[in-house]
Amino acid sequence: MNSAELPRGINLLHDPVLNKGTAFTRAERKALGLEGMLPDRVHTQDEQVMRVMGNYRRKNTDLERYIHLIALQDRNETLFYRVLVDHIEELLPIVYTPVVGQACQEYGHIFRRPRGLFISADHKGHMRDILRNWPYSDILVIVVTDGERILGLGDQGADGMGIPVGKLTLYTACAGVNPLQCLPVTLDVGTDNQALLNDPLYIGSRRERIRGPEYDEIVDEFMEACLEVFPDALVQLEDFGGGNAFRLLERYRDKYCTFDDDIQGTGSVALAGVMSALRMTKSRMSDQKFLFLGAGQAGIGIADTLVACMVKEGLSLEEARGRCWHFDYRGMLSDQRTDIAVHQKPYAHKVDFENNLLAAVKHLRPTGLIGVSGQPGLFNEAILTEMASINEQPIIFALSNPTSKAECTAESAYRFTDGRAIFASGSPFCPVEIGGSLKVSGQCNNSYIFPGVGLGVVGTKATRVVDEMFVAAAEALAKEVTWEDLEKGSVFPPLTRIRDVSLTIATAVAEMAFDMGLARDERPADVRKYLQQQVYEPRYRDYV
Repeated sequence: MNSAELPRGINLLHDPVLNKGTAFTRAERKALGLEGMLPDRVHTQDEQVMRVMGNYRRKNTDLERYIHLIALQDRNETLFYRVLVDHIEELLPIVYTPVVGQACQEYGHIFRRPRGLFISADHKGHMRDILRNWPYSDILVIVVTDGERILGLGDQGADGMGIPVGKLTLYTACAGVNPLQCLPVTLDVGTDNQALLNDPLYIGSRRERIRGPEYDEIVDEFMEACLEVFPDALVQLEDFGGGNAFRLLERYRDKYCTFDDDIQGTGSVALAGVMSALRMTKSRMSDQKFLFLGAGQAGIGIADTLVACMVKEGLSLEEARGRCWHFDYRGMLSDQRTDIAVHQKPYAHKVDFENNLLAAVKHLRPTGLIGVSGQPGLFNEAILTEMASINEQPIIFALSNPTSKAECTAESAYRFTDGRAIFASGSPFCPVEIGGSLKVSGQCNNSYIFPGVGLGVVGTKATRVVDEMFVAAAEALAKEVTWEDLEKGSVFPPLTRIRDVSLTIATAVAEMAFDMGLARDERPADVRKYLQQQVYEPRYRDYV
């Protein structure tokens, strides 16, 4: 866009994509009708970053910090991403987990400016028109939710829009997908959260959740409309309820370029964490036995990914599944239960029914304990102590988000295992000093996986997303963990390296897309360089 095509004056300052604020040069101010509309001093972008972070650090609560950053995104998108990229370790917990969970819970109360598309049941029959209302046509990544299972917080209805917005923020910050090519969407099909229905400030449809054939018609039409209006787009399914998530993934995975991050992304990042942990224990995946607390999307998704890795090492599918056990709110998944969902059946083993987690640990003697239950504190002293008595270095992953839902804290994991646990969590914990050494636990967060996978998919114009890509992503991520990281206690690389790590993952995914004949782009001589050239850098460009 040349200067003649730009809006002028106040309209330019009010355009978040084009606005540079006090960084407009004197020549730009004169040419674009901005003279007198800005203070005299021309600031560099780095100086603007300094101002933003100064104000950010004066805020008293994390929710205020979240609002401060989203307000910046609404008025100057380039500066927002510059701030985020430069301070990713400090800001990621604010723009995503754990604070985004609180933001969703209060979304209607802190709502200022709409972001993304809200598609309701009333839009049935003309969703293509709704999608065409979006001002940008070159969309490459869509993140969509129906708000039924937001993190570990349950049904948040249309207030769950904070999740697609947050996820796409990470696509840009972590992997460099251009924000103008990202579209967050909420399918507003109602809510069964009575507190929201009673809240005068709730932003969504005041109706109970649509289910059954009508629900399927809504999601079917949305997916068909996406393919027609944005034919190059990857559609990421996000935070759908367990009753729909597996079903929708199976319904669409071979028809559209789509994946479910809660199932496949979570499985991939957990696999990477386990791979790193096994470097510390000097053991093989096929020698492990895992007990999961939780048998929903995350639990089954992780188990499926671990099983795929065990099969790759030589176990049969039946043997590998026999090394993954699940404990849910009713107790052990077993063949004696009659309430097992289709996706859980492969893990409903022959075992006497057991509804005591500690007894299950004693009976199974797992090498790893993986929490994906959304129930805080269930990895208590007795369970952690028992894991430490069974294993020299027990693998303890407390992955539920936000922090308030974690199965145990980092401090508990280390204290009750004499500092021997290999610990990771879904939300970050502060370093823990134990036995004279400082343990810096890793954050097993999907932000390590989905941005890189997405860049690899859209960067090659892949037609499908396949499970093998997530195994390749996990292997690439695990290789990025140094011995220095492991010695500190972290099974993941530091977030400060996330852009380089995401590019490595994207390269592995892209190579697979080319190898499997899924890419529509012609294979370049240097795949990494080819993807690097597509990465968005949040720097101002000259208008004059």
